[in-house]
Amino acid sequence: MLSLHSTRRAAAQATRLAACVSTAARSSSTLQDSDRIFQNLYGKHDWGLKGAMKRGTWYKTKDIVLKGDDFILEEVKKSGLRGRGGAGFPSGLKWSFMKGATDDRPKYLVVNADEGEPGTCKDREIMRHDPHMLIEGCLVAGRAMNARAAYIYIRGEFFQEASNLQVAINEAYDAGLIGKNACGSGYDFDVYLFRGAGAYICGEETALIESLEGKTGKPRLKPPFPANVGLFGCPTTVANVETVAVAPTILRRGGDWFAGFGRKRNEGTKLFAISGNVNNPCVVEESMSITLRELIDKHCGGVTGGWDNLLGVIPGGSSVPVLPKHICDDVLMDFDALAAEKSGLGTAAVIVMDKSQDIIDCIARLSDFYVHESCGQCTPCREGTTWLAKVMHRFVRGDADKEEIDMLYELTRQIEGHTICALGDAAAWPVQGLIRHFRPEIEARIDAYNKSKADAILDAATA
Repeated sequence: MLSLHSTRRAAAQATRLAACVSTAARSSSTLQDSDRIFQNLYGKHDWGLKGAMKRGTWYKTKDIVLKGDDFILEEVKKSGLRGRGGAGFPSGLKWSFMKGATDDRPKYLVVNADEGEPGTCKDREIMRHDPHMLIEGCLVAGRAMNARAAYIYIRGEFFQEASNLQVAINEAYDAGLIGKNACGSGYDFDVYLFRGAGAYICGEETALIESLEGKTGKPRLKPPFPANVGLFGCPTTVANVETVAVAPTILRRGGDWFAGFGRKRNEGTKLFAISGNVNNPCVVEESMSITLRELIDKHCGGVTGGWDNLLGVIPGGSSVPVLPKHICDDVLMDFDALAAEKSGLGTAAVIVMDKSQDIIDCIARLSDFYVHESCGQCTPCREGTTWLAKVMHRFVRGDADKEEIDMLYELTRQIEGHTICALGDAAAWPVQGLIRHFRPEIEARIDAYNKSKADAILDAATA
């Protein structure tokens, strides 16, 4: 007779297989190079204005701007585009919130190019190899919101990316593509580049706005939300680099084209950054709802030592829970499928770990990161992340009691959802994933430590 755990596992696997079958016709294996939005992802061609225009950037941008905000918002909604920065909020709906501000205050678009999530390296490829796609996206997204200007907040360590982006901004101004009468459309729109100081917390939208205003990067309480009171007290929308950069292509090809990839509610193509124990780490554009195994085998040459050597995968950057091999066998890479497995797509930064890795130590290092990056404003995060790290390092050694596993899990639940921003959640979820799927490894480590300690005492007594 199957155990309850095995029965639930079999049921979950059957559900995942059914999802794979139902979406086979829309699998990413049909994605052609011509369907990929980012045509210079690997920097093989000219990243300047001439090269960008050869690849179709700035094509009919004037016509798109002249069609107005309602047209842009409708097509983005039709495309099903969800935010590519981690939260996955419907972009068309988010951009439309700006229409609610009807007073005379200027409106702003802020592009989050901070990209501080461990494992994530997709946005920097856009800014380094195709910066004009982002600048054109700023104009189009800005027109959807009737914004006066875009501020691109870039991570301070991204030196080459910032340099290329500034050169591209200058080229766009010189060509009349942005600034006064942008693209000859009669619409005035400026783009500014702002370099941050490398704080992970500034990836949170209100902390980013605080930093842009010259203050310490600490999250604000909401409400008021940025769409009403944001940058300089004005209506503001904060959007991810990839989300903004794909907008012009969606409007040129049509929302229905973009919605033709992936499953319902998970439409479109997506940049996946795959790192760790694979034969060929890479950043690749693929369709949403591709299976994790196909993504790794097709583009990374598989897991080192073969698929059976897989231990686990963090599917969306360091802030989402790790998944063990039996789930990775057939899980789909989209928002809903990963949420059903109590993980998340996040930024689609796929971190692969084979059996040579110490999974407990890997999660402990992530706990160290969140201790370092906490702004200290909220007590559950400031104190909780410190305790998480301390207990996790004892688990690495095995110097703990098994009862402390449940105590640590309870601690994560007291952090999760009790902070101003999501950094507390980001610190809690990796530990929750470890306990949920790798509890036997923690218990075995504790048993081994206690045995070695008992043996040492016995040896000392008999010496």
